[in-house]
Amino acid sequence: MARPTKQSPERGGARIRLLEAARDLIRAQGYAATTVDELCLAAGVTKGAFFHHFANKDALGVAAADYWAETTTAFFAAAPYHAPADALDRVLAYVAFRKAITAGEIAQFTCLVGTLAQEVYASAPEIREACGRSIFGHTATLEADIEAARRDRGIVARDWSAQSLARYTQTVIQGGFVLAKAGNDPELARESLDHLDRYIRQLFDVARERAA
Repeated sequence: MARPTKQSPERGGARIRLLEAARDLIRAQGYAATTVDELCLAAGVTKGAFFHHFANKDALGVAAADYWAETTTAFFAAAPYHAPADALDRVLAYVAFRKAITAGEIAQFTCLVGTLAQEVYASAPEIREACGRSIFGHTATLEADIEAARRDRGIVARDWSAQSLARYTQTVIQGGFVLAKAGNDPELARESLDHLDRYIRQLFDVARERAA
């Protein structure tokens, strides 16, 4: 999951500004390292305004994950990879689109909910669950095209499903983000997406040959 980063043209109320500040700061420095004071400063609001909207920092974390899901859903729904008539072409166009938006500073293209989930999965279950809703919700949007591509090509594979391949795409994407951070090199994430493209092409070709 990625990408929305830019501030809203009209920055909106204090709550939205805090959510956008959380999105940017947590991706840049992590959840634990991000303080309420920093969030308020980045959002241009008082600490009183923070606690008016959120009971505590974890409540903000849940809301930030849900806000990420909302904004990225709209972003990907409007993306050009939906245009091809052929379902497999749409799946491959999705991978190409993910590579195209893996640009700029690492904190600008990595995934808020992926970052949060890695850090708080054991310590903040409510945030983890919100991250899961976001990640698996996005994953589900790929399943129809993958299943249509299987059907179009007469593929009956018992060892993988549209759902499992959709999940695997996110495994590669999130793993690519981790590698980019570890190596401080965005190219590592793009390299992973190139391998994902090759894997999907091979998977469909091999599966089609076995089904013939």
